Amino acid sequence: MAMLVARYLLLVDRVMRRSLIHSAWLTDRALDPNMPATANEDVVVNTDVAPINSAAPWRESPYVLSWNSVADLPYREVEPIGPNHTWAAGLAVPPWIDSGQREEPFDFGRAISELLVDICRHVPEFSAFNSHQILIGFLQARHARGHGLQARVTPLRFVNGQLVRTARGRLFQVQRFIVADVEMLYVMTFCLPRFLDQSFDNKMVTIFHELFHIGEKFDGDLRRHAGRCSMHTSSKTAYDLHMGHLARAYLAGGANPALHGFLRLNYAQLRARHGRVIGVKLPRPRILAVPVAEE
Repeated sequence: MAMLVARYLLLVDRVMRRSLIHSAWLTDRALDPNMPATANEDVVVNTDVAPINSAAPWRESPYVLSWNSVADLPYREVEPIGPNHTWAAGLAVPPWIDSGQREEPFDFGRAISELLVDICRHVPEFSAFNSHQILIGFLQARHARGHGLQARVTPLRFVNGQLVRTARGRLFQVQRFIVADVEMLYVMTFCLPRFLDQSFDNKMVTIFHELFHIGEKFDGDLRRHAGRCSMHTSSKTAYDLHMGHLARAYLAGGANPALHGFLRLNYAQLRARHGRVIGVKLPRPRILAVPVAEE
């Protein structure tokens, strides 16, 4: 009997968390069909949250994940997964393409972060973004096929930039990520080595695609478009065409070739040149129930 009760309570908790995700945690389902469906812009958010006890553990792990420096982040090597990733496949590396210090492992997250700084500096649509609050991570691809998830962006706030919200009488908080005393507002995750094996044009469109999901206010929330398809408008194809226009305008408008040159190389070429390709393998941000202040 006790086991049945425990199973019932676990099921109720799972259903509640799933309902909360569907109604408030907007994810990029179009890029990851396994993610829950997202709610549209008409969802009503309850902002009448209960008071929070400052001494409660919601300010500590697991409610806050903190790293003292970038070097303390969980770096891992991106593993080869197919015949196209052998050392021989990467030998033909154009010597004129700059990808950083050749005697060091290629740090994918650092390269993307430096590129985002330059993009936000040159592209008016992203001028309000602080790219230092976008944490770059990666997922290890499970197969060598080129189709599937390329990248996703995960917001670290609820709708309208709220850190906490109530659902069915309980208070929930988005797990916070802090690196070197800087709080992250978004996690941008790339599926590697799959992303690196795309064409240069597709890589640029993917990066712009993910950046454009970030809310105009850069408050930890996502951008929503008018209509039922609030993530990609009524046409994902038209959405990506617009991203292509933005990417081409960036490349023609003063982009630093040294910052996007690595995108012209595939995974095998980067691995052959640098020995290893590394990145940050982050835990998926969670939605956690938090304690309420005692009366």
